[in-house]
Amino acid sequence: MALDTADRDVEDNGETDRESSRENQMRGLDSLDLGTSAPPLAHAVWRSTWPKLAALAIALGLWQLVAISGWRESYILPGPVPVFAELGHRLVSAELWQAVGVTLTRGVVGFAIASVLGLALGILVSRSRILRAAIGSLITGLQTMPSIAWFPLAILLFQLSEQAILFVILIGAVPSIANGVIGGVDYVPALLVRAGRNVGASGLSLYRHVILPAALPSIVTGLKQGWAFAWRSLLAGELMVAIAYRPSLGQFLNLSRDLGDTSYMISLMIVILVIGIVVDAVFGRVERGIRRRRGVVVSG
Repeated sequence: MALDTADRDVEDNGETDRESSRENQMRGLDSLDLGTSAPPLAHAVWRSTWPKLAALAIALGLWQLVAISGWRESYILPGPVPVFAELGHRLVSAELWQAVGVTLTRGVVGFAIASVLGLALGILVSRSRILRAAIGSLITGLQTMPSIAWFPLAILLFQLSEQAILFVILIGAVPSIANGVIGGVDYVPALLVRAGRNVGASGLSLYRHVILPAALPSIVTGLKQGWAFAWRSLLAGELMVAIAYRPSLGQFLNLSRDLGDTSYMISLMIVILVIGIVVDAVFGRVERGIRRRRGVVVSG
């Protein structure tokens, strides 16, 4: 009897250990799913920052090597030191910030209008087979055209004015945004659409509550590409359409080239690059938020 009792105790203890092990494993999986095992904030920031710093250091080192190699004279291709000295001098002046404000205002206004038009066009084309057959290829063709090719027509239509720049921004950005919507709608799973119809969604309600939310990642990607097209079109426009009473980054870039001030010209290019990187980071944060809400974020 004592041996039987001891055996049962051993079995009970073994079962308890196995249950405890299973619980620990499940807690480990839960912590992975919930992201509770995330690294400390400082470690995460450093892990995401050091590759960028390393790339920047390599780029500056290569730039300095090319500058001191004598490939071009220093007044044509200055090194990082004089360029960043010029940039620091310009950053404390109101003139540069005024130009940044003018260029950003044009970009944001043009992108906002292009977003409304592109989203509306994309939804209409994705809903109508006739429209898709009629202008689907045209939208893609417009997207592939260089924005600079539209400026002679824009200047003829609107002269040297804000409208000419806005026209080219819209021509460059609207097709990209519309294609993002069309592509996103095309790749919405048919099962999801059928499920929406089974619960009573149809017509506009089906698009609003099922199709467009499912296509959101592609729409955001289209908006990101639309901004890239708008930004490039804007800077090209400011280089070609000089509006004297509204100094801009493109106008100053053109002026620095005419004056042969390469340090100032490159410093302006750095400002334009930094603006592009900041906007890309904003879109990247939005995209990560969408992926996180949909459970598709892969850590590491």
